Amino acid sequence: MPPPRCRAFAASVLIELTMLSRRPLLFALPFTALLLAPGLARASEAANAPPPGITWRGDFSQGGMVLGRAAPNLLPGLQLRLGERPISLGPQGEFVFGFGRDEAASQVFVLRRQDGSESSVPLSITKRQYDIQRIDGLPPAQVTPPAALLERIKRENARIAEARKINSASLDYLGGWVWPADGPVSGVYGSQRILNGEPRQPHFGLDIAAPTGTPVRASTAGIVTFADKDVYYTGGTVIIDHGHGINGAYSHLARLDVKVGQRVRQGEQIGIVGATGRATGPHLDWRVNWFDVRLDPQRLLPPR
Repeated sequence: MPPPRCRAFAASVLIELTMLSRRPLLFALPFTALLLAPGLARASEAANAPPPGITWRGDFSQGGMVLGRAAPNLLPGLQLRLGERPISLGPQGEFVFGFGRDEAASQVFVLRRQDGSESSVPLSITKRQYDIQRIDGLPPAQVTPPAALLERIKRENARIAEARKINSASLDYLGGWVWPADGPVSGVYGSQRILNGEPRQPHFGLDIAAPTGTPVRASTAGIVTFADKDVYYTGGTVIIDHGHGINGAYSHLARLDVKVGQRVRQGEQIGIVGATGRATGPHLDWRVNWFDVRLDPQRLLPPR
C-alpha cells in the first residue's frame, strides 16, 4: 500500500478522461497507476522539478517511466522533447517518456511553445546496479544461431521494430498495470546473461516462471500490433500498443489467443505460458518499451 500522503494526493487529483472507446474512465493525475506502483515515486523525483506549466510523476532512474501533463494554456502549438526525442501529447496535455537500461546520468527535457520560445530543464537520472546471471550447458544453437537462420532473424527483428515505432493517440497506458501471469519472478530487468561463458545482450524484461498452459493476461488495455506463434528468439510473441509509444511484449507463449488489430481489455487472456523460441523452460518474458527505449516492467506493477 502507498503511504497515506500518496493516497490522499491521488484522491485529490482525480480527473475524468475519455478513452478511444468513448467510455469515461477515472484516473488520478499524476495518475493512480504510478502512485500505486512500488518504486515509481522515488527520491530521484524530488531532484527533477518540472518547468512551469508541467506536472509529472514517475521514476527518474534507469529503466523508469514518467507520466506527465501540460497545462491547458500551454497546449496550442506545444512541443516536448527528451533530448532530441519527440514526446507525444494527448488532448488534455497527457504525455509519457522513459529512460533506458544504460541511460546517461543527465538528460534534458525541452518545452517549445507556439511562439518558438523554449525552456529546458536538466534531469538527473539515477544509476542502477544489475544482476549478472550465468547459464552454462546450453546447446550451441541457443547461444549463437546458425548462419542459415540469420536472414530469418533479421526479418523478424524488422517486423518487431516496426511494431515498436507505432505512435498512436491511445491513452491506454494511463490505465495502470496488473501482473500478466501468476508465478514466481525468475528473471529481472537489466540482468546480464553469460551463456556458456559468453556475455550476451542484457535482459530487458520480467520473467515469470509458470507451468505450460498458465494464462497470460494483458497487463493493461491496448491494440494488438504483432502476433506470431514462431519467432526464432521469442517463440510465440504478442505485442500490444498502449499509446504514445508505450508497448508491451509477451514472449515464449505456447498458444496465442489474439490477432493483430484486436483490442484487448486489461486482464484479458491473450495466450498461455510456454517454452517456445530460445527458452530454457516454461515462463513468460514480459517487456515494456517507450518506442525502442527498454523500460523496467516490474516497476510498474503493484506488490502481490
